[in-house]
Amino acid sequence: MKTPVRASELTGRAWLNTGGEQLDLQALRGKIVILDFWSFCCINCLHVLDELRPLEEEYGDVVVTVGVHSPKFEHEADPDALAAAVDRYEITHPVLDDPRLQTWDAYTARAWPTLVVVDPEGYIVAHLSGEGHVPGLVSLVAELVAEHDAKGTLHRGDGPYVPRPQPEGDLRFPGKVVALPDGSFMVSDTGHHRLVQLESDLTTVRRTIGSGTRGWADGPRDVARFNEPQGIAVLPGHVRSAVGYDLVVADTVNHRLRGVDLGAGSVRTLAGSGVQRLLDDARARGVDPNAITGTDPTEVALSSPWDLVWSDAADALVVAMAGTHQLFSFDPRTGALAVLAGTGDEGLRDGAARESWFAQPSGLVQDAHGAVWVADSESSALRRVSFPGNDAAASPSGPGAPRAAAAPAWDVAATDVTAETAAAASSAGGTGSAQDAAREVSVESAVGLGLFDFGFRDGPAQEARFQHCLGVTVLPDGSVAVADTYNGAVRRYDPVTREVTTLTRGLAEPSDVLLDTSHEEPVLVVVETNAHRLVRVAVPKQAQTVDEGAARMQRKRTPVAPGEVELAVRFAAPAGQKLDTRWGDPTQLKISSSPEDALVAGGGTAQGLSRTLRIADGVTEGVLHVTARAAACDGSPDGEIPEHAACHLYQQDWGIPFTVDPAAAASLTLELRGLD
Repeated sequence: MKTPVRASELTGRAWLNTGGEQLDLQALRGKIVILDFWSFCCINCLHVLDELRPLEEEYGDVVVTVGVHSPKFEHEADPDALAAAVDRYEITHPVLDDPRLQTWDAYTARAWPTLVVVDPEGYIVAHLSGEGHVPGLVSLVAELVAEHDAKGTLHRGDGPYVPRPQPEGDLRFPGKVVALPDGSFMVSDTGHHRLVQLESDLTTVRRTIGSGTRGWADGPRDVARFNEPQGIAVLPGHVRSAVGYDLVVADTVNHRLRGVDLGAGSVRTLAGSGVQRLLDDARARGVDPNAITGTDPTEVALSSPWDLVWSDAADALVVAMAGTHQLFSFDPRTGALAVLAGTGDEGLRDGAARESWFAQPSGLVQDAHGAVWVADSESSALRRVSFPGNDAAASPSGPGAPRAAAAPAWDVAATDVTAETAAAASSAGGTGSAQDAAREVSVESAVGLGLFDFGFRDGPAQEARFQHCLGVTVLPDGSVAVADTYNGAVRRYDPVTREVTTLTRGLAEPSDVLLDTSHEEPVLVVVETNAHRLVRVAVPKQAQTVDEGAARMQRKRTPVAPGEVELAVRFAAPAGQKLDTRWGDPTQLKISSSPEDALVAGGGTAQGLSRTLRIADGVTEGVLHVTARAAACDGSPDGEIPEHAACHLYQQDWGIPFTVDPAAAASLTLELRGLD
C-alpha cells in the first residue's frame, strides 16, 4: 500500500466565488475536496464542468469542488477574463486563479482537465485525467462518506461558494450571429440559453426563441429550451421548402442540432442523442469512433457542435464538432450524418480530409469558390477545407504557407474509416454528395503552427500569429476576416498576398464576425461576447500592422533521463466496474514526439499502458504526445461482465514538454485514473 500523501496547499493570485474569502486546505478540512484543474479555452474542461454538476448537487453537503484555473493562453491569465468565464459557464463552486501554475505544478498536473480528490483528512486519494470520470467519482465519494462518517472526520453543511453578481441586459455572453432575409439578425444568446432576433440597429429585440432556462425541450418558442447554443445557419431556400424549417442551431452543451421555423418560432431536434460523443459507450465496446451507423440522426452521439455553415460543394451543412476536433456533414433533407474531416486526434495536420487533424474548430464560413474556412481555436489557426473543383488560386498553400507539423504523426486507418462513414451515411438515406466529398476534400493551414504557438503578429502568413480565434467571415475582395478572440481583435488574411493585417482591436473577446451587406461600404457586425453586445465596425481602407510577438505555451518541462525511459500510465477501474477483457487487452497507448525524430523507439500505437521509450542521442528537449485509453464495463471484479452492461471509455491526451537531464529518473508516470 502506498504511503498516504498530504495534499499541497492551494496557492494562487486570488479566489473567485467565495465572497472575497481566501480559502486554504485547513478551511476545507472535513470535506471531500475535488480539485478541477481547468482552463476556460479547453472544450474537454467545459465538458467536465457539466459532468460535475449532478455530483455537486447530490453531495453538496459533503463535497466541495475547487476549480484551479491554470491558463494555457496569455489572455486566460487576465483576471477579468477569468471572472467573465466563471460567469459565462455558470460555475457554482470556488475558483482559484493560478496564473503562474503554482498549484498545477504542486499537484504534478500534466493535462487539462485533471481531477484530484482529497479526503476529509487532507490526503490525496485519486488523481484522474480527462473526461468521463464522474460515474467512478460517485462511487468513490460514497465510499469516502461512509468511511469518514464512521471515523467522525466528515463535516456536513454548506460549502464556501458565494455567487457573484450577474450582469443584466438583453444579451448575456452572446456567441454567434447570422443575417436573416428581412434585414434583421439572429443571435445565439448563449448565456441566456436562447436565441434573440434583433432589428437592424443591433439593439432592439424583436423576439426571443427559447424559454431562457437551461435544458432541452422542443416546442413553441416560449417552451423550447437550449443549453448554451452557439452557431446558427440559414438554410438555402430550396432546402427550407423541403424540410419545413429555416435555421439550424448548434445546441452546444445539449450536443444536438436543432431546427427553427421562423414563421412559428417553433423548435425541433434534428440530430444528436444528447450523449457527449466521447462518453458514448459504443466507443468503449470498440466501435470505430468515426463510424456513424443507424438511420435515426437523433440517436447519434455528437460532441459540442460549435458552428455550422451550408456548403454548396457538399450539398449539406458542415458542422464544427469542437468536442471531437472534427468537421461533420449533416443533410437536413435525409438526416444523414458523416465525418467530413478530421480523425478525432487533436492537433494541426494538413492533407486529405480523412487524415487531417483539427483542434476545437469553432467558426466556419463558405467563400465564393465553395471552400470552407475554419477558425481552429486551440491551434490558433485559420484552416481551409477545399472540395473538388475549388479555384486553386484561392488556396493558402505555396511558398510562404506554414508547414503543418505541430502534432504527432500517428498511423490512422483512414481509408477504412472513410469507407465505413460513407456507407453509414448512405444507409441513412444520404444523397451521396457529402460522403463522396469526404473522400476527396483536403485541408490546408493558412495561418498557425499548432497547439502551443500563438501571439499577436501581423505580416507574412508563416510568421503571423492569432490567439484562440473563434469566428470567420469572407470580405468582398475574397480576403478572410477573423475574430481573433483572445487578442480582442478582428484580423484579415489575404489569400492572394498571404499577408495578415489587423482591422480593429480593443474588443472584449469577439467570438464571431459577419459581413453586413446592407451598407455601401464594407461593414462588419462583431459579436463582442464579454461586452454582451453586437457592434458594427467599418472595414478600414488602410489596415493596421501589429507585432506584439509570438509566444509558446509556458509550462514547466519534465526532466527525463537520456536514452531509455520507462513510461507507465496508472489506471484503476472504479468500484462496480472492471476492465473489459472479453476481446483482449482493453488498454492502449499512442505515442509520438515533436520533433518527430526525438524518439527512436517506443512510438506508435499498441495495447497496454506501459512502454519503453528511447530518446534519440543529441536531443535536449521536445514534447511527448501520449494518448492513453482504457475500457471498463459495469460488473463485479470477480465475476463476468453482464451481457448488456454499460461500458465506459477512459481517455486522455497529454502533450508533455520535456528536457533531457542525466540526473533525472529513467521513468515517467502519468495518471489516467490513479488511486492512492
